[in-house]
Amino acid sequence: MKKLLSLALSSALLFSAPAQAADRYEYDPLHTQVFFSVNHFGYTDSFGRFNKFTGGFTLDEQHPEKSEADIAIDVNSLDMADATWNEHVQAKFLNGDKFPAITFKSTAVKQTGEKTAELTGALTPQGVTNPVTLQVRLNKVGPHPMMATQADAGFTLTGTLKRSDFGIDTFIPAISDEVTLRIEVDGKRTIEAPAEAK
Repeated sequence: MKKLLSLALSSALLFSAPAQAADRYEYDPLHTQVFFSVNHFGYTDSFGRFNKFTGGFTLDEQHPEKSEADIAIDVNSLDMADATWNEHVQAKFLNGDKFPAITFKSTAVKQTGEKTAELTGALTPQGVTNPVTLQVRLNKVGPHPMMATQADAGFTLTGTLKRSDFGIDTFIPAISDEVTLRIEVDGKRTIEAPAEAK
């Protein structure tokens, strides 16, 4: 009888336990890098990056389509390795004084391979929102080799967009309408305190 009661209790606990939640990661600002490039008069591709951003992603390894991502990029952290370029892009292209952030929030994830996916979301520079789709490659998920208590997830995201779709048409076509994006993501898994400890 005791064994039957024990089995019944164990079964009740098993089926009443909440499903395993997807893991939440925050961007590591040192190892996450946001790059872009535009063509300059047909001679060269000029590269830039944004040095400050916030956000993260939720990774559901069992159901990748349920994963989500978001980021808010500080426009005034633009770095094109030249003060004049920085000033022109911030003021004349991105209107950084009025719109200090570029935001992205995912709306769909479509797995395309064992370690690849398409990430679609709403991108909003200078107050104009349009959908963009980025190609995602999973690089690695697992314990950090130097910090036993930390788990990381790394991705490479690439894609292109037309800046004119967002009302950013300054100097087209001298400076290309097409913008190439590359984002190297290193996310650190967050560990939330139990509800009773909050």
